[in-house]
Amino acid sequence: MLSFLDSLRNVTTAAVLVRMVLAMVCGGLIGIEREHKRRPAGFRTHILICLGAAITTLTSQYLALEMHYFTDMARLGAQVIAGIGFIGAGTIIITRRRRVKGLTTAAGLWTAAIVGLAVGAGYYEAAVYTTFLVLLAEIVFSRLEYRVMKNVRDICLFIEYIGNDSLDNTISLLRNINGTITDLEITRPSGSEKEDHFCAVITLQVGGRGQAEKIINDISTLDGIVSVEEL
Repeated sequence: MLSFLDSLRNVTTAAVLVRMVLAMVCGGLIGIEREHKRRPAGFRTHILICLGAAITTLTSQYLALEMHYFTDMARLGAQVIAGIGFIGAGTIIITRRRRVKGLTTAAGLWTAAIVGLAVGAGYYEAAVYTTFLVLLAEIVFSRLEYRVMKNVRDICLFIEYIGNDSLDNTISLLRNINGTITDLEITRPSGSEKEDHFCAVITLQVGGRGQAEKIINDISTLDGIVSVEEL
């Protein structure tokens, strides 16, 4: 704990102003990186969430310390942590390739809310350190992740086939090319009454680029394969 900040840990006019400004700065720093990447929740959204969480904590302290209400000061903050999930869920989408996007933005919103709670409580050090670490994760670690994963691609294949042997042969083929199957869903084609007629949606992780067409061509040559295409 930094001793020179002790005077700002009480609920005074100066302390409230410092906490509000710091909440805006921390929320803005987290949000500006999302704004730069054109994510659904950006600069202003993170500021509002962090600022709202800070005023929530300040309100709890005011009710308990100034108004002398017999209330749990952590109660309102707990509702913020639970309620932020509704906003975070709105940033998560599933693409046509059955990939989930927006989880990092949702996690950033949740973290921004907790940073706001820390600022409102006067825990300035934790709020600043957390903001710095969030920026480190979103800016520096994201580049490291991209370098590690740039040679790995996810493809989603829709395969219509006849008989179980066709699916077994397809899976064996994918394993031979060192593909990693991350998801497999089997259904019957709509309107089909044939018992041995099936459809499979396979999500596959392969190394390198340009392999999708080769994989599709190889699968289409197998016996019992009616059609295969990339989603």
